[in-house]
Amino acid sequence: MERIYTSERLSVRLWRRDDAPAVARHADNRKIWLNLRDAFPFPYALADAQRFIEQALAMKPQSYFCIASPQDEAIGSIGFIRHQDVERFSAEIGYWLSEEYWGRGLTSEALSAVTRYAMETYRLIRIYATPFAHNAASCRVLEKCGYLLEGRLRRAAVKDGKVVDMMMYAFTKED
Repeated sequence: MERIYTSERLSVRLWRRDDAPAVARHADNRKIWLNLRDAFPFPYALADAQRFIEQALAMKPQSYFCIASPQDEAIGSIGFIRHQDVERFSAEIGYWLSEEYWGRGLTSEALSAVTRYAMETYRLIRIYATPFAHNAASCRVLEKCGYLLEGRLRRAAVKDGKVVDMMMYAFTKED
């Protein structure tokens, strides 16, 4: 399973170690960092990309994927983390895409593909995402892909020294 999705515009595939230089180049962007959790560093160096790819490759089963251009260049990432115990059929999903590719519907395409893959492959009943409230583009992507807004988590996080709200979106087996 090298690729879980392919179209004329992108593919979603397993990570490769030689993706690291492209990841470092595309991920080293404050605008991307402002919309992600602090585990995503800024500035983003080659060593950060190498560490991330090694972690993704070590996950069993693999659930973090490369979003690749038609030329097979790594331009983003999408992945989900399955929960345990009573939430073992639920997962949290997250993603980022190079600013160079924003506004083209690529994130929506990748999110739809990975949502479908995760639901079918792991028999999940729920996948959720918690974008920052100020990240209107990500909220639109989730809505476009059938995720429903469940609520606003007030004062839920601190990003770049500011207390921010987060939004709770979910896609369920019944949606």
